[in-house]
Amino acid sequence: MGSIYGDWLKAQREAAGLTQQELADTAFMTRSHISHIEAGRRIPSREDALRRLDKALNTGDVLTSFLPQDDAAVADHFATARHLEQQATTIHEFALTFVPGILQTEKYARAVLGAAFPPRSEAECDRTVVARLERSKILADPVTPVLWAMLDESVLRRPIGGPDVMAEQITHIIRLVETRRVRVHVLPFDLGYHPLLYSMLTLMWFEDQPPVAYTEALRTGRVFDSPAMVEELQSAYALALGGALPTRESLALLRARAKDYGDHD
Repeated sequence: MGSIYGDWLKAQREAAGLTQQELADTAFMTRSHISHIEAGRRIPSREDALRRLDKALNTGDVLTSFLPQDDAAVADHFATARHLEQQATTIHEFALTFVPGILQTEKYARAVLGAAFPPRSEAECDRTVVARLERSKILADPVTPVLWAMLDESVLRRPIGGPDVMAEQITHIIRLVETRRVRVHVLPFDLGYHPLLYSMLTLMWFEDQPPVAYTEALRTGRVFDSPAMVEELQSAYALALGGALPTRESLALLRARAKDYGDHD
């Protein structure tokens, strides 16, 4: 799909007599973003296609119609980030309130997605849960992507789905840490302020393209590929990591929380 979209975008841009930089300026995007889309390395979000590229090229909704329809269970603002997640060789996650989607168990994901407002039908909830669990399949590879997850302690303290769900969820993370498939650090409450207290953050690196960053808040999310902004967000992650518990202490806290939830009866 990416190459078809990229070829079409390139053809429309050239027909309009625009360089990549001129299109980027008109669509309020970066030239590198346009380049990656045309090369098929990235799929734009619907906002990029509908509100920026189609408008800049005066193509109605033609470009938007090329976007895949099989991600209907994924929020529009996350579609591009999901595509990039599947290509990344290294991922650094920071979770402020929820366990990162890529690490969620089925019951935890269902507890999160089932509480959405407006309410979802059972069938729609099933589709969104399956879509979320599909993301974790990249961890079936024992090596790539390298995954670091930094969790605010609130992620472990808030009983999403109840004690049994939390015990299972934290135990799942513990297993991944113990097998060295992922690395986890916890930012403790007593740290106080830290640079990532405003929102979740995902940093991604790739084999053949520049790194990107993704942030998300209520019903909105954004992929950043501007080198200056990505570097700034990488620095914020590094600063927060400096205040996090080391791996051994983080694992001990995970085990303690899993035991607390398991002993709730």
